[in-house]
Amino acid sequence: MCQILVIGDDETVQSSLQRLFEPEGYSVQIAATVNEGLDLFRTAPPSVLLLDLLLLNSSEPEAFQQIQQLSFPIPLIVLGGASITERIHFLGLGADDFVSKPFSGRELIARVRAAIRRSIGSRSPEVFAFGDIRVDFFKMELSCRGTPVSLTSQEFRVLKFMIQNAGRVISRQELLNDVWGYQNYPVTRTVDNCIMKLRHKLEQEPAFPVHFLTIHGVGYKFVLHEEKNRFNRTQ
Repeated sequence: MCQILVIGDDETVQSSLQRLFEPEGYSVQIAATVNEGLDLFRTAPPSVLLLDLLLLNSSEPEAFQQIQQLSFPIPLIVLGGASITERIHFLGLGADDFVSKPFSGRELIARVRAAIRRSIGSRSPEVFAFGDIRVDFFKMELSCRGTPVSLTSQEFRVLKFMIQNAGRVISRQELLNDVWGYQNYPVTRTVDNCIMKLRHKLEQEPAFPVHFLTIHGVGYKFVLHEEKNRFNRTQ
């Protein structure tokens, strides 16, 4: 049985989510505080995590980032207001999806199922190496020239998707659809900002990238230059 962990102190939302998902065969756990949610998560990681933003102050991202970093690679879906600014903010921090309240029950069920499918498809204990970089997606660890580099979970997801599609031109819209989980997302700048951060963290000369290439008018291409562009996979 798939398990959903709900972190939020709104009893109306708690009851609504239980009535929505339990008839669909999901087990729903409720945590009224962030600390309680983190304890439940560590005890029994769920299939998906739903976070009600009423519990958080959006001007204080530390609590959200603590949840988000612990939950990777478990999907994290934020339930919040209709503000585009708020949506962009939390997707940029690494949320897998953002659903505005009041939400459609059928839409939320569909988004949860899609997030779980993406998560199952992306989980793997594989370790990859290219150039001076070594990355373990299962352990969420990366080193560059032997020095540990900190990435957000969203940056790990983007990097993994680009590695899996190395050598192919990827549009911004494809990245938004397949990594962020949004169709017709209004701000493709979200992708550009993430690529820029990856360049600054992983490229020797971010202004002259050799891995994260811009294809003007289309999107990006990820190139693995180790051993004449051959992709090295370390078991």
